[in-house]
Amino acid sequence: MLNAVYQLKSPRQFEMVFKDIAFDNTHVIVRPTYLSICNADQRYYQGLRPKEILKQKLPMALIHEAIGKVVYDPTNTFQTGDLVVMIPNLPCEEDEVIAENYLRSSKFRASGTDGFLQEYVSTTVDRVVKLPKDINPFVAAFTEIVSVSYHAIDRFVHTAHKRRNSIGVWGDGNVGYITSLLLKTMYPETKVYVMGVNESKLNDFTFVDGTYLVNEIPNEFRIDHGFECVGGNGAHKAINQIIDYIHPEGPIAILGVSEDLAPINTRMVLEKGLKIMGSSRSGRSDFVNLVELYKAHPEVVDYLENIVGEQIVVREIRDIARAFEKDIHKLIGKTIMVWEK
Repeated sequence: MLNAVYQLKSPRQFEMVFKDIAFDNTHVIVRPTYLSICNADQRYYQGLRPKEILKQKLPMALIHEAIGKVVYDPTNTFQTGDLVVMIPNLPCEEDEVIAENYLRSSKFRASGTDGFLQEYVSTTVDRVVKLPKDINPFVAAFTEIVSVSYHAIDRFVHTAHKRRNSIGVWGDGNVGYITSLLLKTMYPETKVYVMGVNESKLNDFTFVDGTYLVNEIPNEFRIDHGFECVGGNGAHKAINQIIDYIHPEGPIAILGVSEDLAPINTRMVLEKGLKIMGSSRSGRSDFVNLVELYKAHPEVVDYLENIVGEQIVVREIRDIARAFEKDIHKLIGKTIMVWEK
């Protein structure tokens, strides 16, 4: 079957190409319905990645956050019409020590291989997780980024020491919002504090125990654990603030993506005996466990509705470009494309 794939040919230029989808005994066919634009997609769209990277990876279909409906499943795992979230990580091997999202051999959609910006998506049955029928599809569309925060918290649980009186989250954007929400939901007895640079954004963190502007943190403020969710040029400032305010032997989880090297206060890392742990992407188990969290705590989905931004109906290729252009100018939130192609 010929499938329409909408690839980014060069910065700000999409083109439609046709690729063949083979029906076999192992691959599920999913029709994408709601797709969410990520900052990583924008770096490709705007040509903000190094030229050699763009030359290597383009043309390529973008989007790694999406849900859809099953149209064909030879394994009978799903029924036709089931609403599912698609997993962009594509492992090529198994390792008893290294998780699928850290294996150097793994592929990732919209980063070297075509993403979900397609009329139909062919994928193996283990790369699809069923969603509740009544879930808000605009929230479900960015389940992938929520799973990244879930993954980071899961790693934290397995490596952090047992004193968990207080956790600090640096970052008032989408990742900071999602991470602090999950932390407070999963550990309601723990005090969760958020540090940011925009007071109006911090006002949206109504579920945490306190918020501070980064230049107004009290001198006596201390945390047991810290999460960096800033990334970019502000990552090193956030990490160094966490180092200043964290108790000795506390773990620091880094989630923010930066293109440049981040200078950090290694002297104090040594003096305090701190653990610094990076987390990136997620795997199948994170998606499965997160969907169960959605079911057990529907209020999480309600809170996540607050970061749904622009909702763009896409019927033709120029609508895709329009969605990306609107996403550039957003203040906060996730831009969702309603896929009606």
